[in-house]
Amino acid sequence: MSTLSKEDAIGCRKLLNLLSEYDLLALNDTVTNKMIAVGNTKEAIEAIITYSKNSEELLKRKKVQRDIIFKYLASEGVVIPTNSDKHQLVKATLEFWSSGKVSQKSHREKDSEVTGDGLSNVVTLGRQFCQWFFQLLNSQNPTFGQQPQDWGPQHFWDDVRLRLLASTENESKEEFLGAELVSLRLQALSRDESLLFSPNLEPPGLRTISTAHGLVVVAVAGTIHRGQACLGIFEQVFGLIRSPLNDNSWKMKCIDLKIRAKNSVKDQDELVSPALTYSSSELQLLCS
Repeated sequence: MSTLSKEDAIGCRKLLNLLSEYDLLALNDTVTNKMIAVGNTKEAIEAIITYSKNSEELLKRKKVQRDIIFKYLASEGVVIPTNSDKHQLVKATLEFWSSGKVSQKSHREKDSEVTGDGLSNVVTLGRQFCQWFFQLLNSQNPTFGQQPQDWGPQHFWDDVRLRLLASTENESKEEFLGAELVSLRLQALSRDESLLFSPNLEPPGLRTISTAHGLVVVAVAGTIHRGQACLGIFEQVFGLIRSPLNDNSWKMKCIDLKIRAKNSVKDQDELVSPALTYSSSELQLLCS
């Protein structure tokens, strides 16, 4: 019988939900040696989890293909090189499950929380917003191996402002106004420049604060990659305001993105666990 931990079982359910009905039923027959008859995919998933000896054995099954594991990790915001083989993906999945960061909620439930009240726990709102945003942005990158999701100006206020500061060999500053231009510039970072963003969703890489005027400021630090190469670190600050005309969903009002090239990072520990350099007062000023 199964020796899967609670966290592993939660992760396995999410991953198995990505399989087709045909593959799930076939996998059930393999795992249970055709001893357990199931009537639907939900029953198949529970039987597979119950009768798998451990997580690694399940992940290595032939029906759990490399692309499925890659899509699962992408959906959880885990960035991994697109040319990783199945062995590397299995290892990354097991490490993620043992990290304690697996949420029992589905992504659909997470989105509803972000677009619902959210202010009762701004920390949760900030983390869920970043998971949604970077999964959406990374999906625009053709090397990410995931179907591009619904990116567009609808996620931004009409008068949104984007400030982009890049410190590479030379320092460059760009500013864009309006939902269409801001949407296109951010999309270009992923789609045209092939950048992948890996946010650090744990303190001190993430901070969320709310103001008395209904603005929620979300700041996150992380690393930027192209293929297997780590290019540097980023800090991104979002100002979010609810839209009463869009089911009270959160839309982006202002965005500040600061990028530093790897060779300008003095403390290499920052590349392992990127941290925010902004104070709370600085964050509020950025979105004022």
